[in-house]
Amino acid sequence: MLRDVLVLQKRELSARLEESFVERTAKFHNVSSNLIKVVIGPRRAGKSFFVIHELQKLGSFGYVNFDDEQLAKVGDFNEILAAVDDLYGSPRFLLLDEIQNFPKWELLANRLQRQGRNLFLTGSNSNLLSAELATHLTGRHALAHVFPFSFKEFLALEKKELTTPEIKQKLLDFATYGGFPEPLVKKLDYADYISQLFDAVVYKDIVSRYNVRHIKTMQETARLLFSNFAKEFSYNQLKKTIQGTSVITLQKFVSYLEEAFVFFEVQRFSFKLKEQVSFNKKIYCFDNGFIFAKAFKTSPDWGRLFENIVAIELKKGEIGQKHKLFFWKNHQNEEVDFVIQKDKTVHQLIQVCFDVSGQETKKREVRALLKASQELKCKNLLVLTHDFEATEKTEWFGIKGTIQFKPTWKWLIENET
Repeated sequence: MLRDVLVLQKRELSARLEESFVERTAKFHNVSSNLIKVVIGPRRAGKSFFVIHELQKLGSFGYVNFDDEQLAKVGDFNEILAAVDDLYGSPRFLLLDEIQNFPKWELLANRLQRQGRNLFLTGSNSNLLSAELATHLTGRHALAHVFPFSFKEFLALEKKELTTPEIKQKLLDFATYGGFPEPLVKKLDYADYISQLFDAVVYKDIVSRYNVRHIKTMQETARLLFSNFAKEFSYNQLKKTIQGTSVITLQKFVSYLEEAFVFFEVQRFSFKLKEQVSFNKKIYCFDNGFIFAKAFKTSPDWGRLFENIVAIELKKGEIGQKHKLFFWKNHQNEEVDFVIQKDKTVHQLIQVCFDVSGQETKKREVRALLKASQELKCKNLLVLTHDFEATEKTEWFGIKGTIQFKPTWKWLIENET
């Protein structure tokens, strides 16, 4: 039975190698080193696909996908390894997919490395994997993150040079549907695909792992957050809406969804740590496809959709330890969408404003930037727009600044580069 499972997985692997592949921006500096290579990211973001194409460059390799309920019945990995060696000819390189589903995987990884195996591991739970990596694999692993397609990768699907009007239209598509690779490559129904994906995340990555009993409550929590993306939220507000649950339970549910790369929070900036903790946070989705499939909506809110895709790109930078990410708000409720901090200094202030053609809208965005610039002592001011581009010197009651306006599509391509 075990061999049959692995035979079917090998067939699936061969079929996937025949599929169209978009070169990903994630990279290992030395793919052939004996360090354990670990790839973390959302379910269905293309982690195993990325590793498979990296391993192809090295030769033959063995493959086990632990996101298979039939393997859950196998308690001894030695049985799995024996079947892999028989099927793949005792490969030196091993890809162990969704490794967090195997009990005490980190001890197994250490043992296999000591035995001379070169391991590639993928996983979809940021907290579980990070904790075990820090505890058991310190100094013996290389880490990479693979997320749904960035805008640049999304454009690469076209396999041709696009005109500026075509790129602008593609950004609207990207902001609407998100970047999960499979429905884009195979032209699947987005809403149906993402709905099924979210159900898989809930049941495979959360309910079974944390023994969640109030599944409907957690799903309702997620639906409310999907509908209020790019907005401030508090657990007390959630509790008033979702009656019959506690703040502690809601905090657990949100943390589970964050660990599974569905949502992430951005803290309000303050020089005082206690204030940062006490302020409301803003919630964002790791992919706009979730919003398309799961949020309550009547028509696209382009401003918030653009803000979410900018937040994703900035969050990737934070995960890669390039900077820290916050938002800013003063007592007059004037707000700057993103504060970028580097080395304890505020490096850049970013507003996202889809349409700056209205004078009142433009004044509001500029006024908040100038006030934040004065308070945070930062002169690097940027407004990301749909298609307006300029550099303007401006002033508000004695506060002077130079503000760069840039189309979001251009910033996304340049920022990734």
